[in-house]
Amino acid sequence: MAQILVVDDDPHIRELVRVIMQREGYAVAEAADGMEALERMKASAADLVILDIMMPRMDGWALCKELQRLYEVPLLMLTAKGETGDKVRGFELGTDDYLVKPFDPPELAVRVKALLKRYRINSSQQVSAAGLTLDRAANRAQAHGEELALPPKEFELLFMLLGNQGRTLTRDQLIESIWGYDFDGNERTLDVHINRLRERLAQRDVPLAIRTVRGLGYRMENAT
Repeated sequence: MAQILVVDDDPHIRELVRVIMQREGYAVAEAADGMEALERMKASAADLVILDIMMPRMDGWALCKELQRLYEVPLLMLTAKGETGDKVRGFELGTDDYLVKPFDPPELAVRVKALLKRYRINSSQQVSAAGLTLDRAANRAQAHGEELALPPKEFELLFMLLGNQGRTLTRDQLIESIWGYDFDGNERTLDVHINRLRERLAQRDVPLAIRTVRGLGYRMENAT
């Protein structure tokens, strides 16, 4: 049974989320602020953390950074701060998903389920979807069972997008992950690689699409 840690200074929100998660079959722990959340994680690490931003002692921004530094755990920000700038900041700090209050309980349940599934995929060395398979250990890509030759950077970029299918990855996340924190090349490099991958997927009739999320980055989705 997966354990969810709910971090929010509003006891009513914590109770609501706890009820939703328990109905989905998850065990739930609660914390009223970032400091308490870190204490909870130290005592018993959660499989996923749902956190608010505006909290006393340690807010959600600081907690997100600490959790990223100390643990490999998926994060979902659940907050009333719904401006694009807040979402961008959350993704840049490492949150995996962002849901704005007020929210629909079924949507929260679906997002949590997807995050847990995605996290299990990311911890593996192989990802597969829609006839496309990437094996990082063997450094091999296949489309419908046939070899797909990819340069190293394109392979890693495609692996990251496919392993996070349905999740928006910011430009900074992609650049830092593929080219490193000290990359000082042309910022259009990422766009060039994305366009090449789109062409390769289309040539092999892979029913996946790399969508541009305006102001944020890119997301891999099923083609429609």
